Order: sequence, then structure tokens, then C-alpha cells
Amino acid sequence: MFDRHNLFNHYMRLVVLTGAGISAESGLKTFRDADGLWEGYNIYDVATPEAWERNPELVQEFYNERRKQVLAAKPNRAHQLLAELENQFDVEIITQNIDDLHERAGSTKVTHLHGIITRSQSDLKPHLTYPVTGSKIKMGELCEFGSQLRPHVVWFGEAVPMIEVAAKICGKADLFVLIGTSLAVYPAAGLIDFVPRQVRKYIIDPKTPDVKRYQNVITIEQNAVNGMEQLKSILING
Repeated sequence: MFDRHNLFNHYMRLVVLTGAGISAESGLKTFRDADGLWEGYNIYDVATPEAWERNPELVQEFYNERRKQVLAAKPNRAHQLLAELENQFDVEIITQNIDDLHERAGSTKVTHLHGIITRSQSDLKPHLTYPVTGSKIKMGELCEFGSQLRPHVVWFGEAVPMIEVAAKICGKADLFVLIGTSLAVYPAAGLIDFVPRQVRKYIIDPKTPDVKRYQNVITIEQNAVNGMEQLKSILING
């Protein structure tokens, strides 16, 4: 049977910005869980260019452990529901997370603002990236130009190379969804400003961030999984 509703939805661009809240339900913690500590480490000792210069072995080992956790984690129902929505919408995900759970859940259009931990990058040429075999990048592993490989992660104090791409995606949204982010980390937090004013904006988070200045906002004060169950029902059933 011909379904006009689904045909129309396929032309609608659903842009989704995800933060740590969506991966938390897969067991992945963030540094915001404990006053700037990330798995017991001060973020400035493991997540800045200065930390890498000061103690590359410590930084490498820290991210090797995070990578091991990511590989052991599984996509949760919220990740899966976003992938399923590709059957009805043109879904584009922008994520602040460095895990690959969206891809493993089946999402096909994912922009990683802060890099992805399953790849390494050249210390000399950041755009030069490689897949990581297993969970470890070893000291002495070099890029083709002879520079040490480091995690493909945007550290505090570094530029966010994908931010302009993400802003353009947001500017073309027909629907916008924010999941599990406090809108506290810039420049990612500013992406909602690029979403057209008239576009409906759904926010899924137990604690709704301050969005009073935006129009057409619908809040779902739930965790990512329960919130996505609700949202899918709203989007599909109207």
C-alpha cells in the first residue's frame, strides 16, 4: 500500500545532536560525572595538547583504556531507535561523543565533532588518520611521515575541525533533536543557533538545558532510552 506519510518523511531531514547522556546508558562515563575528573584523572593531565607534550605515555595509556571500554560497550536502545528512524527520515547525527556506538547501531550519517577513539592520527598532520587495530596505540607507532600516532580525539584547547560542517547540517534541518547534552561545551553548544527558527526542536534530557530564547522547543525530561521511545512514537504517529 502506498504510504504518503512515509514518503513525505523520507524527504524530511532529521538532525540529531547527541552528547554524553546517550552513551552513559551503555556504561560509558564522562569527565562531567565527577567534578572535572575522568576515571580518576584530572582532564588537564590527559586531555590537552600540553598533557601530550608533558607525558605522552600517560595520555596514550589513558586513551587505550578508554578505547577498551568503548569496544566492550554496546549500543543501547536509544542508539538503535535513531538508526531505525532512517526508515522514515533522512537522519543526520552530529555527536560530541568519541565512541562508535551510533555506527554500530546502524546509523549511516554520523559527524563526529570531537573525533573518534577507534582511529589514530598523526601528531604532525592531524587530518591523517588510521583505524586502530585492537584497543591500543603503542608508543613508537608512527604515521607515514615518521610522527608518533596519537588518539584521533579533539582535546581541550584544540580547534574543532568539523564544526563548520555541523553548522551547515543544522542550518538545513527540518526537525532537530538534542539528546543527552547540557549545552555547556562550546563550540558544540552553539550549533542549535544554526537551526532555523521555525523548526521544531525536541530536547531529551532529565535536566533540560536553558533554551528559553529558542522557539518551537518541545522538552522530554527523560533519559535517552525512554526519551527516544517517546520521540519515535511522536514522530511516527504524529
